[in-house]
Amino acid sequence: MKVGLLECDHVRDDLTHIAGDYRQMFPALFSQVAPNWEFVFYDVCNGIFPASVHECDLYISTGSKSSVYDQEDWISLLKVFINDLYRSEKKYVGICFGHQMLAEALSGKVVKGSPGWCVGVHSFSLIQNEEWMKPEMEDFNLLMMCQDQVVQMPPSSTLLAKTADCPVGMFQVGSHMLGIQAHPEFPVPYNRALMELRVERIGQAKVDAGIASLALPTHELTIATWIKNFAML
Repeated sequence: MKVGLLECDHVRDDLTHIAGDYRQMFPALFSQVAPNWEFVFYDVCNGIFPASVHECDLYISTGSKSSVYDQEDWISLLKVFINDLYRSEKKYVGICFGHQMLAEALSGKVVKGSPGWCVGVHSFSLIQNEEWMKPEMEDFNLLMMCQDQVVQMPPSSTLLAKTADCPVGMFQVGSHMLGIQAHPEFPVPYNRALMELRVERIGQAKVDAGIASLALPTHELTIATWIKNFAML
């Protein structure tokens, strides 16, 4: 399967020693569950887009320091591309910013979440079980790093999972588009480094709690397997 990674941001130079850029993190995750996937990289935040939606079988959109409602040219172009994917019934998986982009591009709504920043390990509760969710897991832990949240899903959406602070933690549009607010691709040391860099923005108490939560187990390989199954439907 040919997978197009839509790079909506890049890891800071002073943090790439942890696990590289997103073009290293995502292949590293999926190599453990889908070793035959071939990744192609599109630096969309710098204006590099696929010439056609048919260049890849699956598109995965990364997180970003930007917000989907920011008035930037590449964000507007990405919304158009997401709509093209929707109409073409191409498989798409959005992670964090990519999850929010899926909602915003298809007439949903994204705002700064009232709980503030969600960081560290959060527990997700499954709302809707789908056939591609194998192995089955009703509750799972994933790393988060976000302030914006989806507050209104697009038409034809199904809510799949939520957390205590994130009511739309995972959702599906139709049968071919999936949004996940968490970061299954993040290694724990990278999540911790981001929290430590953003203490002033996040708040010391929330960072302390987030760092303490890193002792909890996470289930990124289960989610990666779900994504693989979803893509193969």
